[in-house]
Amino acid sequence: MMPTRRHLLAAGAASLALPAIARAQETPGVTATEIRIGNTMPYSGPASAYGVIGRSHGHFFRMINERGGIAGRKINFISYDDNYSPPKTVEQVRRLVEQDKVAFLFNTLGTPTNSAIVRYVNQRKVPHLFLSTGADKWGNFQETPWTIGWQPSYRTEAQIYTKHMLEQKPNAKLALLYQNDDFGKDYVTGVRDVLGAKFDSTVRLASHEVTDPTIDSQVVSLQGSGADVLLTATTPKFAAQTIKKVFDVGWRPLHYLTNVSISVGTVMEPAGPERGIGIITSAYLKDPTDPGWGNDAGMNEWRAFMTKYVPDGDLKDGSYPFAYGIAQTLIKVLEQCGGNFSRESVMKQAASLNDFIPATTLPGIKVSTSATNFHPIKQMQLQRWTGATWERFGGVIEGANA
Repeated sequence: MMPTRRHLLAAGAASLALPAIARAQETPGVTATEIRIGNTMPYSGPASAYGVIGRSHGHFFRMINERGGIAGRKINFISYDDNYSPPKTVEQVRRLVEQDKVAFLFNTLGTPTNSAIVRYVNQRKVPHLFLSTGADKWGNFQETPWTIGWQPSYRTEAQIYTKHMLEQKPNAKLALLYQNDDFGKDYVTGVRDVLGAKFDSTVRLASHEVTDPTIDSQVVSLQGSGADVLLTATTPKFAAQTIKKVFDVGWRPLHYLTNVSISVGTVMEPAGPERGIGIITSAYLKDPTDPGWGNDAGMNEWRAFMTKYVPDGDLKDGSYPFAYGIAQTLIKVLEQCGGNFSRESVMKQAASLNDFIPATTLPGIKVSTSATNFHPIKQMQLQRWTGATWERFGGVIEGANA
């Protein structure tokens, strides 16, 4: 990134404080006036529905900067399009670390894409914070101590669905449609955790590639298996296709849907709201379409942010409340750093969160981490699609992460 006149002037003015500048130079991505944060997002490609997350972050950090920044420093958020393509993610992350010299990575999106960079960033000891993926392995603090997740583990989520399925249908036959990558495979593992020896006789599997145009043939095949329960573990484009196809072929299974693909604006409405009635999913975030949050203080805070900073954003798109809550978590970490933004300090504080409550998480859902707990959110609540919104039922369920 070429230095602008503004950057050069700022550096010249700051050179009067030589000791401070010397310390800043020893801290990658941090100067007396700036903290550089790196990010990759699928602004194009098969998972482009998630691009609004990165867009929201850009506006969120602009808001923080207008309020004075963090410890007198403005946040320079550098976000590149990786097309949800692992080789492209590797290229963009190397650019962020080696050319842009960011202090750390934040909320890089996707399981296969993060899998492609996790070894590199850990070898470089670059904090890899609060990934936009619930893969269970992001909690592996022993092997990847510079990488930490945020959202609940997909494996735990699958365990919750399977236990609920057995309560509702003890003799169920389960069809499991999953994306053929680490994201989808975590759901297979979670189901197997619960079913054990009964897995092979209970489950019919069908996978798809993220590059496939449709999943129509997989749905027809799963329907033909005689399954009376369906678990769909895929990204928004394919989730909407699945809901539509299942309805159109006249199949009426008890349907569970991954919580990363439940946005009203990008999944349920494109699928046809009436087609998804009765689908069960899990939540840890407040649904912006739920009228029950009409006067909620946290959601009012989020709506005020959207009105001022993202006025053209879709208020039905659950990716925006997700982005807001995770960005708030990062600001909490930076505040806890007390002005010390070395990579070691940032990573230490990311692993030192104590019952932090973002504005957009459900009541009872807290963000907690420690040196041996890299699964920040472990609670969820089941909810059902009514045709207009997601309606929660039951209590908050604590997952059991290893």
